[in-house]
This record gives sequence, structure tokens and C-alpha cells, in this order.
Amino acid sequence: MKPIFADEAAIKVAAKLLSQGRLVAFPTETVYGLGADASNPIAINRIFQAKGRPSDHPLIVHIAGIDNLDDWAINIPDAAIRLANHFWPGPLAIILNKKPEVPLEVTGGQTTVGLRMPNHPVALQLLRVFGGGIAAPSANRFCRISPTQAAHVEKELGTVVDMILDGGVCEVGVESTIVDLSGDIPRLLRPGHITRQEIEAILQTELINVAIPKEQASSSDVRAPGMMTVHYAPLTVAMLCPHDQLTDLIKVLNLQNKTIGLLAYQYNPPENRGLHLLCMPEQADSYAQILYASLRDLDSRELDIILIEQPPNTEAWQAINDRLGKATTLSWTNH
Repeated sequence: MKPIFADEAAIKVAAKLLSQGRLVAFPTETVYGLGADASNPIAINRIFQAKGRPSDHPLIVHIAGIDNLDDWAINIPDAAIRLANHFWPGPLAIILNKKPEVPLEVTGGQTTVGLRMPNHPVALQLLRVFGGGIAAPSANRFCRISPTQAAHVEKELGTVVDMILDGGVCEVGVESTIVDLSGDIPRLLRPGHITRQEIEAILQTELINVAIPKEQASSSDVRAPGMMTVHYAPLTVAMLCPHDQLTDLIKVLNLQNKTIGLLAYQYNPPENRGLHLLCMPEQADSYAQILYASLRDLDSRELDIILIEQPPNTEAWQAINDRLGKATTLSWTNH
């Protein structure tokens, strides 16, 4: 399936396909989503089959506006309305208690549902024309690098998706922030472009971080998208490395005749024929926008290993560090 430019006519066709229980990949401001009618259990199951995703992993339902919250959730707290009013449309998903008629297939068997209003003209128009909620995880194979261009979707899911709407390169580049408001205490389930500090400023309360250390995690801990310990990952082995240890690590790998890919945002390596260097921006937002495309680039070069220079451990870089931590399986400090 080749991507189709997302004009008005194409969006109408996509909405019709969704109403027939088919799969449509479409752009959002974060990443491309693999969409299906969120009220149709059969269509939802097609998402899991296409991605190779376990059926107990919940999906986020994309909606056209705040007025649609009542279609999916009950006991909606004032905190949810405040966050939605401030950040929607935008890269924030809110976990709420689901209405009884919401299919358990879309919630991974849970009694809660994740909802968000995307900030992309194609996604919003598709939602308006379709007239319902669209369940849409990232349009890639399970646990692999998320797509930020229509060509990425074509490469991974072109044989199983019924339509790919091409809306250009995603502006944000990493998945939405997820906040759980289904209980008494607000919880941050996944960091994203909207930071913890921004959310706390609106809620006037502290967010509890429920991030699970890799060594303690299991499949049963997955309560929202992106909580797997290995996720957003290239097929090539990838390793995070502190700036001041990169030179030594590259020397070791050179002695082993390894072909190396390097994502560097400050490090300037000496000339090295076996090194495939991609220079990343020093600003977090710009870095995030091209992160997945850069990882895909290096992953396509049949390298032995991808090295990633460790970004700063600050609030602005929290989402990026979360994704890099899940995309890498090795750490230089362990060697």
C-alpha cells in the first residue's frame, strides 16, 4: 500500500474504510497512528494482528474534541477537563474510567480508557468526517521504532494496512504524554512533549511517577502504551553511552572490527572510516522531532551496533531519555 496525499477526497475514503472495519494509517503531531473504529471489536483486533501486539496492551482512543469525553468515560474529574481545556488538541493522553459499552478489546481488558485529541489537521479532519473515536497505536511492528513519516508506515505495514494517509513529517516526533486520572492521585504513566512541570502547574498538585525499572518489570505491569521495558527499538543492537566515554568505547569496537552507527548531539569524533555519524540537534524539541527517523536511518545500514550519546538528564529531555532507555539493550557502564 503506497501512501496517499491526505487531501479532502482521500480523508473521506479513509473515513469510509474505518466505518467498514478496515485499518487506516494517519499522521498526528506525535507519530503516525494505525487507526481502527474504536467501537468495533473486530476492527480493533485487526490492529493487534497487524502490529503483532499482545491483546492485553491498551490502545489510545483519538477523539475530535472535549465534548466527546462523555462518549467514552464516566466519573470524569475536574482535573481531566482542566488538562483537556489547556492542552487539547495536543500530545496529551488522559486515562479515565471507561463507560460499560466501551469494548474491552480497546482497553486491553482494563476498566479504564486512554483518550486524546490530536493536534494535526489531517487527524482532526478524519475524526470529524468519521464521526467516532479512532483507536490508534503507532503504525509500526510491536516494540519497533515508531513512524514519523508515511514512508516508514509503508515499509513496515504496507502489506497489512488498507490505506496510508500522507500528512508529512510529524512535528513532535515522540509519543504523547500519558496521565492517569482514573484514581484519587494523578499519575504520570509516560513522559512526552508536554512535561511533568507543565501538567503539575495546571493541576496544582504533584504527579506520581509510575515508571517501572527494567529489572522489576513484567508484561503484567503494562497499564498504558509505551510501558514495555524494550520499546521503540531498532533491530540493530543499540547502546547508550556517556559523552566522556565514547572515545574509549569506539576504540574498543574498532579493535573488534565492528561497524558503528553514532547518534551524537555534542560529541565530535575523530575521523573514522567504520563510523556512521548522525549529528543530532542540541535542543530537545528538535532532537525529538528527528529521533525516530535517525534511528531508522542507522538501523537500515546493516551495522554491528548503534551508539547513542547520552543526552542531559533534565526535565526537557525526559521523554527522549525515556525512549532511548527503551530503545537500547546495552549500557557501556555494564562492560
